[in-house]
Amino acid sequence: MIFIGNHVSVSKGYLAMGKHETALGGNTFAFFPRNPRGGKSKSVSSEDIAALRQYLADNAFGKLVVHGAYTMNICAAKEDVRANSREMLRDDLLRLQALNGNFYNFHPGCHVGQGIEAAVGQIAETLAAVIREVEDMSGRPLQNKILLETMAGKGSEVGGSFAELKAIIDRTAALSGEDIRGKLGVCLDTCHVWDAGYDIQSDLEGVLREFDAVLGLDNLCAVHLNDSKNPCGSRKDRHEKLGLGCIGADALRKAVRHPLLQNRPFILETPNDDAGYAAEIQTVKEWMK
Repeated sequence: MIFIGNHVSVSKGYLAMGKHETALGGNTFAFFPRNPRGGKSKSVSSEDIAALRQYLADNAFGKLVVHGAYTMNICAAKEDVRANSREMLRDDLLRLQALNGNFYNFHPGCHVGQGIEAAVGQIAETLAAVIREVEDMSGRPLQNKILLETMAGKGSEVGGSFAELKAIIDRTAALSGEDIRGKLGVCLDTCHVWDAGYDIQSDLEGVLREFDAVLGLDNLCAVHLNDSKNPCGSRKDRHEKLGLGCIGADALRKAVRHPLLQNRPFILETPNDDAGYAAEIQTVKEWMK
């Protein structure tokens, strides 16, 4: 089995998110701890976080997939943007230490003309430093695994290939001087990998074999389940509702049911409202039967 859910709003608090997802029929969810476009984090009480953790346990939820702000770019060409992004990353991870045992997913960033090699170095340096800072400031090991998201490769995006994500993880490990397999992983976005040129429609097995060869399937921790408005390899990143795009329902059903992808949180990021998400969650549950 998989766990299925969608993005929910943190505006009414943490426990409210769990209850909202239950009403939609889901058993996992994603949320932005701050405005997706940046800005201050939502203030939260330790009691609210504790109440959510108990609710998740009582209702057999899978791991949550917290999402970093879209504006966060730790490999930006401008130093002030990199510094602000690093601060957002550290602040998010510190605040989430109390929500232990889940995932924090973010887009690796855009190199904006610097090139992949420079960007990989900047991302790795920031990750290694921020992990140390969070652990030192909280007095605890990192409590939520950081996930690098597979990207569509549009413009100067980093992470449009499995090899680029591996380079970031390997470089971070080298800079950290420790085995970081428990601290870093990957979130596979079906729309993004398709748009990047990985044909999950006709060769899902081959794509998963390549992922395993490059990154290791043990590092595939979560899935963003989206159809795409674009043909394979378009590098455009435009999500579509399940079954209405170029990937199609049959391919997405195979992904949901694939034995190598079980026991992971699958997060819908399709263009929907609550009613649409509830319907898609029910569809995915039917696919799993």
